[in-house]
Amino acid sequence: MFIQVGSFLMGWWGVVFKGDISQVSDILAIGLTTGYLGSVTTFSGWNQKMLDLSVDGHWVQAILGFLIGLFLVAYSIIFGIETAKGFRWILKKLNTRPEKGVPSCNCNWTLNSSRRHLVAMVILLLVLGVLLSVSGLLLKEEFSSGSSGAQLWLACLVGPFGVWIRWFLARLNGRGLGKSGILRWLPFGTLITNVSAACIMAGLSTIEKSVNIKNFDTVANGIQLGFLGCLSTVSTFVAEFNAMRESKHPWRAYLYASTTMGISFVLGILIYNVPVWTKGFP
Repeated sequence: MFIQVGSFLMGWWGVVFKGDISQVSDILAIGLTTGYLGSVTTFSGWNQKMLDLSVDGHWVQAILGFLIGLFLVAYSIIFGIETAKGFRWILKKLNTRPEKGVPSCNCNWTLNSSRRHLVAMVILLLVLGVLLSVSGLLLKEEFSSGSSGAQLWLACLVGPFGVWIRWFLARLNGRGLGKSGILRWLPFGTLITNVSAACIMAGLSTIEKSVNIKNFDTVANGIQLGFLGCLSTVSTFVAEFNAMRESKHPWRAYLYASTTMGISFVLGILIYNVPVWTKGFP
């Protein structure tokens, strides 16, 4: 459900209104798309669900899970784009009515100077510091209980690191391989983050089955929910898929999706399914 909602909102904030948001602040645009929507939608969790199905022998359901999931997120962003375009059209009609005369956006909200950017960054860093401190205190109180609350607060602590790594690796998108830039159309940054997060999640799931330690389960689940959930992304993945599908080479979209899902699933089978089958983990 979160994956579809995040993909829908990506159509609004990451496609149609991205330019308008960037006029206010490029940092805000990145925060809403790469930060918030990228963290709400997690590819690693999706891949792990399919691995859980396959490890029990439900291969058809696992394959259909990928295919139907891709169909749902692809049409979620399309629906988001179309509704956002409709909303933009309504705003333009209201602005062109002389009796209504809706004024344009107040330029005072635009972060068009280094001073305003600095003030905004200081405020956001203070808010982040407060949130991390509160999460750390609550985690300390509930960690020994091994409750879902402890996993949540640990996820809040490690989640930002996943976002920062994904934002850093996004610089690889559009560069291609080598000096000649082979396969420049393939977003290697997003591909690497999704595949690596899926593999790490599969590894942690394997270790969870092999050990029976309550505190380890808390740490593993917190890392999976926070760090890996924020490291991997479906919203950015489907935005790239949609852009390729609408380009002159639509086959690239399906090759990109197949590569991401295929590599993640095959490596997940080697990391998770094979040890479970051979060792007989419950």
